[in-house]
Amino acid sequence: MKLHVLAVASALAATLTFAGYVGAQQSGSVSALRNAAIDETNAIDDVYHQDEGRAPRNYRQQPPIIPHSSDQYQIDLRTNQCLTCHDWTTAGDRGAPTLSMTHYLDRNGTQLDTVAGTRWFCNQCHVPQADAPALIGNTFKPSSN
Repeated sequence: MKLHVLAVASALAATLTFAGYVGAQQSGSVSALRNAAIDETNAIDDVYHQDEGRAPRNYRQQPPIIPHSSDQYQIDLRTNQCLTCHDWTTAGDRGAPTLSMTHYLDRNGTQLDTVAGTRWFCNQCHVPQADAPALIGNTFKPSSN
């Protein structure tokens, strides 16, 4: 009985392997990721830069945009590297903007000495500034009030 099951399994595996090979052959040519021949220089898109300083806000209560890269910043349950510059205890020495006092209020409105857990993950609201083309059209106009 075991020999029969093994023979059926082997025949099925061989059939699927052959079908996969035939499908791969019929799928067409593989396209390269390069947009030039291997011996030519590959053209790349422009690298976008970030402007220094604060970006204007488009509506009331808009979280400020981060004017620097934060790719290498560690933000997890134990560590928040944003606070090394922006916490109220260090912002003056570092020349960085201090966090809003709302970041030091818990959900009951109690004033805390440290950043509230509900405000711990900065990149929930704040995003790094990027001078990149828009992915889709945008007709947004900021409020004049």
